Amino acid sequence: MDGAEGPEEGPAQEALQSLSQRLRVQEKEMELVKAALAEALRLLRLRGSPTSLQGSDVPAPGRDSSAAPPGLPPTCSPTLVSRGTQTETPVEMEPSPAPPGLSNGPPLLQRGGEEPTGPQSEGVGGGSSGAGSPGPPGVLRPVQPLQHADTPRRNSSSSSSPSERPRQKLSRKAASSANLLLRSGSTESRGSKDPLPSPGGPGSRRSNYNLEGISVKMFLRGRPITMYIPSGIRSLEELPSGPPPETLSLDWVYGYRGRDSRSNLFVLRSGEVVYFIACVVVLYRPGGGPGGPGGGSQRHYREHTDCVRCLAVHPDGVRVASGQTAGVDKDGKPLQPVVHVWNSETLKKLQEIGLGAFERGVGALAFSAADQGAFLCVVDDSNEHMLSVWDCSRGIKLAEIKSTNDSVLAVGFSPRDSSCIVTSGKSHVHFWNWSGAAGAPGNGTLARKQGVFGKYKKPKFIPCFVFLPDGDILTGDSEGNILTWGRSLSDSKTPGRGGAKETYGIVAQAHAHEGSIFALCLRRDGTVLSGGGRDRRLVQWGPGLVALQEAEIPEHFGAVRAIAEGPGSELLVGTTKNALLRGDLAQGFSPVIQGHTDELWGLCTHPFQNRFLTCGHDRQLCLWDGEGHALAWSIDLKEIGFCADFHPSGAVMAVGLSTGRWLVLDTETREIVSDVTDGNEQLSVVRYSPDGLYLAIGSHDNMIYIYSVSSDGAKSSRFGRCVGHSSFITHLDWSKDGNFIMSNSGDYEILYWDVAGGCKLLRNRYESRDREWATYTCVLGFHVYGVWPDGSDGTDINSLCRSHNERVVAVADDFCKVHLFQYPCARAKAPSRMFGGHGSHVTSVRFTHDDWFLISLGGKDASIFQWRVLGAGGAGPAPATPSRTPSLSPASSLDV
Repeated sequence: MDGAEGPEEGPAQEALQSLSQRLRVQEKEMELVKAALAEALRLLRLRGSPTSLQGSDVPAPGRDSSAAPPGLPPTCSPTLVSRGTQTETPVEMEPSPAPPGLSNGPPLLQRGGEEPTGPQSEGVGGGSSGAGSPGPPGVLRPVQPLQHADTPRRNSSSSSSPSERPRQKLSRKAASSANLLLRSGSTESRGSKDPLPSPGGPGSRRSNYNLEGISVKMFLRGRPITMYIPSGIRSLEELPSGPPPETLSLDWVYGYRGRDSRSNLFVLRSGEVVYFIACVVVLYRPGGGPGGPGGGSQRHYREHTDCVRCLAVHPDGVRVASGQTAGVDKDGKPLQPVVHVWNSETLKKLQEIGLGAFERGVGALAFSAADQGAFLCVVDDSNEHMLSVWDCSRGIKLAEIKSTNDSVLAVGFSPRDSSCIVTSGKSHVHFWNWSGAAGAPGNGTLARKQGVFGKYKKPKFIPCFVFLPDGDILTGDSEGNILTWGRSLSDSKTPGRGGAKETYGIVAQAHAHEGSIFALCLRRDGTVLSGGGRDRRLVQWGPGLVALQEAEIPEHFGAVRAIAEGPGSELLVGTTKNALLRGDLAQGFSPVIQGHTDELWGLCTHPFQNRFLTCGHDRQLCLWDGEGHALAWSIDLKEIGFCADFHPSGAVMAVGLSTGRWLVLDTETREIVSDVTDGNEQLSVVRYSPDGLYLAIGSHDNMIYIYSVSSDGAKSSRFGRCVGHSSFITHLDWSKDGNFIMSNSGDYEILYWDVAGGCKLLRNRYESRDREWATYTCVLGFHVYGVWPDGSDGTDINSLCRSHNERVVAVADDFCKVHLFQYPCARAKAPSRMFGGHGSHVTSVRFTHDDWFLISLGGKDASIFQWRVLGAGGAGPAPATPSRTPSLSPASSLDV
């Protein structure tokens, strides 16, 4: 056995000896580090003067380049302050004042172990930062610079001699250890939220630069983003806190959800047209005569928390029921579908029906008519499409049954008998007998009779039906046929379940349209209107389904989705391309409400008119009149549009597309005056300089293309490229003098460019801290870092825009909300005013030229909201000097 164990003891003994040797080496290294640390601390104490340790008055910051930055003592001649590079020095360094509570301790060093990415871009560290990136100056003596060994830089090389490197490495270790000692006695190690005070004002607790008032740092996806504090700000505490005095009021909603919904257009007793888009139910009062121009006015019901799917109007013409889909909030918690019953005159919610009773969403609903609307029938979007009947006044469920596994598209009570309910949808018409019309909660039963097609071809879909005055039912189907269902006494041989007193059978058929019939409407004179899908025809039918009159909807408006009867002979027609038309069969129809039909991304406002431009996945470029609340014009781009901008003259506009193409169009004639391609990837931002001499184009190929532009904006020529980002460009802004650009990228970089100097990357981002920007749409930067929520993954904010009066900043987030923050917003977890209404991620926000309005775009909901800015300067010209009262106790976002 001893012989068997011998071979195993040899390797074990060797491993033990190796570990012992490594331990001895590490102990020697620790002794060396301790010695170097002690020597460094001794030298620093000798160099520190008593007056500097006690603190002194810091002179007011200014824009003079020779002045010391805030938080750094002016103990050195300006000629010794390095403004061009951020380098390390071995030991010759002027001490900074020690934080209070650490007297006789080591002063803060210029380079500490807390900021390994300091030399990189004002964004993330590592190789994605572009070239080597000098940061803020320290109070340094001129010595030979040294590069960080652990921080890769582009186009960088070491300038140290081999003999100096060991001493420099020890100096770095000593400096890092000194900072660790400082942190051990700070409030950060105790978990306090208050940073140590410093002569330069409080800052982030994550960096010694922050304690010196030089920079702040935030983290996205674990990546540090360093932002340098402007010299005019001595303390972050002096920045405004609390939500802004300005607020938003929804002024107008552009668009109508006709693309993928039904039961979405009605006329109220007041004459207002009610329809929905996103989470908003719109009450629209048309202006002008039939077939005339748009205009009019809108009111909005905004109590829903997710997208509205269907509507029903009470027989009194005042109360409205609206059903919403299920969703999730920003924390991922599910939002349950529900039905709201509300008063259209006061916009007050009267009853909330079915919270927790429906699955996925509310697909269809209807009020009863025979008993003055006492009951409400609801079909949800669950797999079984549960059919339920509710008491409207009490919100109590009276009966419920599984309807069918096929989709249900329409539901309605018989106007003569509330015990008769009809549903239709995919390959079925069901006639239900409800035995609980007396209103006893939970005791009612629903019995179903299947509609039998017999010798008639069974259609794939039956999207709509209508009750005739004599009790018969007309159905419109996907074959283009109108079927008449007549009542007859029940027969025991009739297939189906339940004991209905009477049943329905097909008594007549008329071929009405080519393609599906999407809508049927019973007029006051007893005639019926049908709306076709493929043929876009609107046909009026008399007794016996005799065609009386017809009109065709123009192709660019799409097919007929819904029909509502207005006053006199006026009709309102909703279309599948999200347009609302007004007119009659004799004179034709004209649009009063129009909108996009797919996801929106591109938005820009006119430089001196209340107009704005939008584009998106539907390939439409639309110019909107914000005063007339109407579409001025639209053109087909043939490609997806992602971004747009007006030339400062307003004469032309640039539009960036998904293929790397960008177009310049004349604003009035819509003529394309320039068509250029840069790369083959989508363009995410186009921006003219404030003087109109340059056009910057940010691409997903990581480059910013710069073009020189003629005075009228019609001609352009390539000026250069800004190369240095390691991910796609997301946002960019021009400086007020039109010479510099600030840009953000997909990996959270903040880079600065000298365009006039040849599109050069400014490696010293610290020198750009005081630059003034003509616009502020970059989502990363010192002036706006407070808009980011806690725990953000970097995609929570899609767009940002500072007002022209530089008082507020608007933010579009991924949780269907628009926010208003005070500007500058440079305090973590800054409070905001929050506004809902969009049913999808908000993709863009922009202020109009006079700051009176804010425009926001919904993503998948294809909606455009025009908000009126109220409050300080919002309802008129802004005062010259903003007056703000900082909040003493900033709260979380205020839900408005």
